[in-house]
Amino acid sequence: MHDIREAIRSVNADICFLQEVVGDGLSYGRRQFADTDADSQFEFLADSIWSHFAYGKNAIVEQGHHGNAILSKYPFAVWENHDISRWQFSRRGLLYGKLENGLTLICAHLGLLARERRYQIKRLQELIETHCGPDDPVIVAGDFNDWRMRGDRVMREQLGFSEVITEMKGRPARSFPAALPVLRVDRIYFRGLHLQSARLLRSGIWRRLSDHAAINADFLVDSQLLTYAVKTR
Repeated sequence: MHDIREAIRSVNADICFLQEVVGDGLSYGRRQFADTDADSQFEFLADSIWSHFAYGKNAIVEQGHHGNAILSKYPFAVWENHDISRWQFSRRGLLYGKLENGLTLICAHLGLLARERRYQIKRLQELIETHCGPDDPVIVAGDFNDWRMRGDRVMREQLGFSEVITEMKGRPARSFPAALPVLRVDRIYFRGLHLQSARLLRSGIWRRLSDHAAINADFLVDSQLLTYAVKTR
């Protein structure tokens, strides 16, 4: 956990999208940051750098619970978690937040099975259409488990989003498994923003922090450069 925090700090990210973050650290995963005052992984990662955060509980296990989290240097105007689980054995969620500066954020973690992903992509589409205007700046990031690219077509063709690595290289990045990436499952989609750069973070310390590679992107918002990172697991 200490290495993950330092790695995220090293890219100077203004906003971080995280999946499978432990929210109850009193028992579940507490040993990972036992020498701190934090009660959850997202609080430990936020520390004094990201003073604002949102957490959406998805999976509850005997030892605690985990879900999606967004860390931000800018305050939230509102945030809420949307349960998009198709079955009890596969708990998934969409963490929605809107910052006071007008930027909308959605942290996603979709299922492993095609049938549940179809349902979840539909729910994501409904969330965007309900909460986001056509000209609003929006970022949707996370683990989509969409290696067949069906959800990608919905995001780009029906909802008008672009994907950061696709804009740079023509296709989403291979991000899983991190040691030798084969599947294109982790993505950052955006709309109403100007992309400056994007890269896959898998060299050096990043290679051993997670089984998914992280993605980093820079956007220009009202002439101000903002850095966003998605770090799964």
